[in-house]
Amino acid sequence: MTDLDVALSVALGVGLAAATGFRVFLPMMVVSAAAYTGHLPLGENFAWLGTPQAVIMLGVAALLEIVAYYIPVVDNLLDTLATPAAVVAGTLVSAAVMTDLPPMVKWTTAIIAGGGIAGVTQGVTALLRAKSTVLTAGAGNSVIATAELGGSLLLSLLALAAPLIGLLVVVIFLWLGVRMMRKVQEANPPDKVKSQ
Repeated sequence: MTDLDVALSVALGVGLAAATGFRVFLPMMVVSAAAYTGHLPLGENFAWLGTPQAVIMLGVAALLEIVAYYIPVVDNLLDTLATPAAVVAGTLVSAAVMTDLPPMVKWTTAIIAGGGIAGVTQGVTALLRAKSTVLTAGAGNSVIATAELGGSLLLSLLALAAPLIGLLVVVIFLWLGVRMMRKVQEANPPDKVKSQ
């Protein structure tokens, strides 16, 4: 395996993991469908992801998750549950597509990069939803749900088609997310909150 193959494999894993931060099951369903149709090789321990049963199961789970994010109150509850689930899903999907890497390197990269980026992405979207709930009494949450759905699907497909560009999109998203969090902190400093 060449260095470029390793870089593409890691970029694919990180891009898909970031997509699980937007929606947990949709990127996994995309990976499952791509593996089932022969467009994506998976690691030997993840062959189950390419079975018809996995495609159906993940498709149903993705559909239920998509619908649930459009239900007021349920969307905020799902964010609480989705954060640890996104970390696990990001780790698994990363490990599944990082083929031909030594197990120690694969799992270390999958846990740190895959699980980490999924958790950060989910954290940023949860923060956005919480702010939307406060500022719009939940009316703006459907816009955020639609953006997350689109982001998850587009990032999943981009990661499969052009992993390095997908990785660049993830880096840009993280940069924007960090800027947004800084602005939120500047607008609500701890001293200001305590004095109220």
